[in-house]
Amino acid sequence: MRVVSVSSLKGGVGKTTVTLGVASAGFAQGQRTLVIDMDPQSDASTGLDVIMGNHLTVAHVLGNPKSQTIRQAIAPSGWTKNHRGTVHAMLGSPANMQFDTPMLTRREIWRMEEVLAELEADYDLVILDCPPSLNGLTRMAWTASDRVLVVTEPSLFSVAATQRAFRAVDELQRAVSPRLRPLGAVINRVRPQSIEHQFRIDEMREMFGTRVIEPPLQERVVLQQAQGSATPVHLWPGESAEEAAALFDALLVRIQQDVPIGTGA
Repeated sequence: MRVVSVSSLKGGVGKTTVTLGVASAGFAQGQRTLVIDMDPQSDASTGLDVIMGNHLTVAHVLGNPKSQTIRQAIAPSGWTKNHRGTVHAMLGSPANMQFDTPMLTRREIWRMEEVLAELEADYDLVILDCPPSLNGLTRMAWTASDRVLVVTEPSLFSVAATQRAFRAVDELQRAVSPRLRPLGAVINRVRPQSIEHQFRIDEMREMFGTRVIEPPLQERVVLQQAQGSATPVHLWPGESAEEAAALFDALLVRIQQDVPIGTGA
């Protein structure tokens, strides 16, 4: 299976929107998809229309990564109520915060990798929605991943955060997980008429070159509408939704091309 962390070291850039968009693309393509909600805010679980019920959470799994605990923390998305497909969520919780320490033991940093080894045969695509920080939760997610997709926006502070994210991915690859690579940076919430946005986009293209994923994602009301109603964008009506869905399809293709199955690349 392909494992991708969706990250930003700055909050408020639409990271979870991108997570749900890629999950929607996987759903539309018939990929068996699992979203792991590492963020203590748990917005991805909400956007996937998951009913908590008696399910455990990521916090339980990280505290006790046994098979039974892992299975009890996974719930089906409401997206599949009226449409065939597999989209599951490993549920987020504010209790995840207890694991967001800046210092991890070597065993702790590999914990999510241990969890995913249990699920290897069950999914084609795993997406980890990370908190907007570089502490324990993000490091555990990255260590378990093939690629890190950095979400940014065209602003001064986001440019700096993107640079920090790429540097951190490179450092973790060298120190801990040789297979880890940055997938690239997707520039989100772009307003094409904004001179400032265009300046920052050009700046990122100059700084990061081919690591910038083209084209940028425009700010679209339809994404907030679909997310607010816990509906995959691929099932939302209208031309704007179709255009957004096509961009997430392209992101999924990039993931599939960058992480060939069976190579361990």
